[in-house]
Amino acid sequence: MSSPNIAAPPLLPGQKLTREEFLRRWDALPELKRAELVDGLVYMPSPVTNIHARFDTLLIWWLTSYEEKTPGVAAGNAATWLMLDSAPQPDGHLRILPASGGQSQDEGRFHRGAPELAVEVSFSSGGYDRGPKSSLYQRAGVQEYLVLAVDQGEVLWRRFDENGMRQLTPGHDGVYRSECFPGLWLNSQALLAGNLRGVRETLDLGLASEEHARFAKSLIDSSR
Repeated sequence: MSSPNIAAPPLLPGQKLTREEFLRRWDALPELKRAELVDGLVYMPSPVTNIHARFDTLLIWWLTSYEEKTPGVAAGNAATWLMLDSAPQPDGHLRILPASGGQSQDEGRFHRGAPELAVEVSFSSGGYDRGPKSSLYQRAGVQEYLVLAVDQGEVLWRRFDENGMRQLTPGHDGVYRSECFPGLWLNSQALLAGNLRGVRETLDLGLASEEHARFAKSLIDSSR
């Protein structure tokens, strides 16, 4: 911790810092809530708009609703991750817990590694979310990356694996289905319209599927 008599060094967009220095400076600025280090560069998002906040809340509600019915997984909001040499802060994430065979770990106050699913709400940061951040997530081992592009009125859902990157597409019913988290179904049109009932009804169908039941059982078995 910095001495109260010594001014904290600045943390400014575009600075080139190590992850350790980035976190040290951020620790000395308790009033700062949002900042990221991606591939050595500091990014500091613009103030969160009411539109961004609304969709961020809806997506976290969707993720935590899945968590409620799926033992061994956990959702999170705006957590800083120790990811390779970076420290990104995704708007949301869904991870399989370490005790259930997940790929990430907890280290002190932070998660280390990569969540299985990362989520971003993109309004004015589309190029950043789909460029440097997407590249980092792919290299770090994120398995799926969902971007809600509010300004374009669409969902972009990427799948990263040994074959590279591909876009997940909705089924004939317009529903996106996660491959990493069976039963995590998303009615994107209902989400974009702010139709909570439509989003929940679609998720409930996914949670009632045989695929979700098998996945939940495998997580329980892994934790024993």
